[in-house]
Amino acid sequence: MRRWLWWSIQIAVAGVVAVLVWRAIAHNWDEFRSLHVALALKPGWIALATLVVFAAYAMQIESWRRVLAGWAQRLPYSRAARIWLLVNLGRYVPGKLWSVAGLMVLAQRAGVAAWAAGASAFAIQAVALGTAVPVVAATTPGAESPLRLATAATVAVATIAFLAWERGARWLAGLAGLVEGFQPLPPWAVAESAALMLAGWLAYGLAFWLLARGLGLPGTLPLTTAAGVFALGYILGLLALFAPGGVGVRELVFIGLLTPTLGSGGAVALSVGSRVLLTLCEAAAPLAVLLFTGRSKEDVGVRT
Repeated sequence: MRRWLWWSIQIAVAGVVAVLVWRAIAHNWDEFRSLHVALALKPGWIALATLVVFAAYAMQIESWRRVLAGWAQRLPYSRAARIWLLVNLGRYVPGKLWSVAGLMVLAQRAGVAAWAAGASAFAIQAVALGTAVPVVAATTPGAESPLRLATAATVAVATIAFLAWERGARWLAGLAGLVEGFQPLPPWAVAESAALMLAGWLAYGLAFWLLARGLGLPGTLPLTTAAGVFALGYILGLLALFAPGGVGVRELVFIGLLTPTLGSGGAVALSVGSRVLLTLCEAAAPLAVLLFTGRSKEDVGVRT
């Protein structure tokens, strides 16, 4: 009975997410077709951008696994990929807590200790934010207030430091009622996770740059600018609680920062094209993982 109920909930949630993703694709595609800018599509560059996006996903997944490994939680990569990619779709549901809550629930169902699943969901968000800030600061120094960037970096570093501090970590675990088995996060796990997440941000920037070439946009977009603009737009969209998937916020950032380089038409084209490409990738990635990995022995072990 419980298994039947769980599958019913999963199907219902999947249906809601599918509708929201489809609406996002349809809206952005209509906007893309209405652009008054000359585009010379180059499918090879667009395909390469797609592959780099998938590579960024792979690095993010491994970054999360390194956090879990720091707490002696072993999660097979195929299982972690399914969890991460499915949870990633939760960003299209209004409210930013769906992804965090989904990561916690599915990780526990995969055999991760409750305290580690909960702590990792927050730790990986802090790692993502903390590694995006130096990318933005190094590549687009005039894109955002230094004070805001410093504040965001301080919050991210403080969160990770708190989890790595034994007394602080146990106090936080006590508030959540998860004291039993809780351990501070080892510094080596933070370093490995941060290195992978940083590489993921750089991969996203490369994909953004490749997409600009694939759209045949006028003007020259430097690779460093592409990396910084994408990271800034992504994290601001992520922090905007009112915007599912960062829709609107990310595009405004892209257009504002890319117009001097690509012109207003080119900036809008790249921002909308990026939204369409990433939405398609976010929808296709979990389906591809489920298709090629199937049910592993670890999955069977968790459910029995």
